[in-house]
Amino acid sequence: MNDLEFVQRCVKSDTDAWNEFARRYSRLIYSCIYHILKTKTTSFINLDTVKDIFQDVLFSLVRDDYRKLKSFKAKNGCSLASWLRQVTINLTIDYLRKLKPTVSLDEDNPEGISLKDILADEEVSCANEIVFREKLDYLKDCIEELEAEEKYFLEMYLNQGLSLEEMSKVLRISRSALDMRKARIIRRLRECFKHRGFALDF
Repeated sequence: MNDLEFVQRCVKSDTDAWNEFARRYSRLIYSCIYHILKTKTTSFINLDTVKDIFQDVLFSLVRDDYRKLKSFKAKNGCSLASWLRQVTINLTIDYLRKLKPTVSLDEDNPEGISLKDILADEEVSCANEIVFREKLDYLKDCIEELEAEEKYFLEMYLNQGLSLEEMSKVLRISRSALDMRKARIIRRLRECFKHRGFALDF
């Protein structure tokens, strides 16, 4: 069952599907909210705030007969996880905006830049930073799932900067065997990332 079929089950008030939705994506939504608050606020992160925003995200999906969730169309290969991440980012940033003093969005500052422009840039950079941090966290998790010899391969290849030729001599393994090991590691990492709603770009 693909993401679109899964969503169609959810919006038909299928209890099992909604429970599965919560099981699959609650951690993703929580993590995204937490990372945004960590990035955009200087004060201690109140877990009650995270929970409030989390409830807002879920409520926004089901409000008006699942109107927002129905808007997910899986266009251009967009996964449900990626779409939910963007919805969460937008709602969290909206929450933070409401905490700021009320000023005109169109009024220019001394440099001739309006608050609307600043917030627009801020939202893009924040979204990029959150996604990058989340990818980094997931990559660490995926690497932890590798076998010991695969972790050692990455340590030598990435951290120590050894070439495959150098590694072949050190490990006394043929270059073709190392190529196969590298391909296997990349495949496992890509599968791990795909399971978490990302594409691994190598």
